[in-house]
Amino acid sequence: MAYWLMKSEPDVLSYDDVVNKGVPEEWHGVRNYTARNNMRAMKLGDEAFFYHSNIGKEIVGIVKVVALAHPDSTADLNAKGEVVWECVDVAPVKKLPKPVGLDVIKSTPELANMALVKLSRLSVGPVTEAEWKLILKMGGL
Repeated sequence: MAYWLMKSEPDVLSYDDVVNKGVPEEWHGVRNYTARNNMRAMKLGDEAFFYHSNIGKEIVGIVKVVALAHPDSTADLNAKGEVVWECVDVAPVKKLPKPVGLDVIKSTPELANMALVKLSRLSVGPVTEAEWKLILKMGGL
């Protein structure tokens, strides 16, 4: 299993929104090639931290991949009539008892090389197993 971090603006889609929907969420709207390629690399059952960006700037929950990369329903076709943008579907797993803020992550030496810190504009990025375990602990799990 691989681990990931997926960012969403909570006033657009929050972790609670995903929970309350009761159905898997298509992680659509990503328009960055690296983020798209990260979703293409995801496997069924992979887990991701759900990060509230802009408002809050904190990891608030965990989602899992329940559908592999497929055409993004919000994407237009390119000039060749092809779908360039893809996404995965995710379902909620668990809310963190204690959200882990970006300020705490940045001040934790073991997380200094985390993609969230090094590639701050990347909306879908990898998380190492060591980073995953530490953030779970920091979040009360």
